[in-house]
Amino acid sequence: MSSTAITAHESLHDPGAELWFVEPAGFTTLPLEALLAEPDTPEADRLRAAAAPLLATAPSELIRQEFITLFASGQRMLGALHEFGTVHCSVGLHRDDVGGGAQPLLSLFTITWRDTATAPRAATAARAVTASGGHRHVEYLELPCGPLTISEVLRRPAAESGLPQLPLLQIHAHLPHPDCKRMAVFTVSTVAVARREEYRALVRGMVETVRFEDPLGVAS
Repeated sequence: MSSTAITAHESLHDPGAELWFVEPAGFTTLPLEALLAEPDTPEADRLRAAAAPLLATAPSELIRQEFITLFASGQRMLGALHEFGTVHCSVGLHRDDVGGGAQPLLSLFTITWRDTATAPRAATAARAVTASGGHRHVEYLELPCGPLTISEVLRRPAAESGLPQLPLLQIHAHLPHPDCKRMAVFTVSTVAVARREEYRALVRGMVETVRFEDPLGVAS
């Protein structure tokens, strides 16, 4: 899985940003504010304008309605993530070039804020992977952004969900904030379980770039 090239995320220039990081190549950021815009707002108007050309290419009214239904389902999913504190969401597309393969690998990358009990950051990072079961391959790191833990969880969709019964690998990184009252959770989710080492390296590379203070002074 090739991901050596990196590009600076737009948060580098955001005066309201609460953390800074570098996102590897191969990820496309979903504009949460635009996709979840309230009706009758300028953002909603821009979303309709952006979707209009795509809808116009639909070969039939049935396919057009199917696209609208799928789009609405995606909005509901993003809305649920947003309600749980997710502030960033990206879709990853990488080539599976391990062992001579050439299949595309899909993943979802999110950043979610969670409130925590006031405690030393190292303790919060440790508790994040012991408070609930299922975390394995736990790694504790001390990086420029502070202490953090990286872990893996393997999940399966509920039988009644109607989703394909494929195992879902989630690589989590728990990064306590310097205020000791919350933490940022980086999560990469994928069904490409066999590539866990590559995705783990991808997450580790991202958290090594995280800063909770403006690294270049450009957002002040």
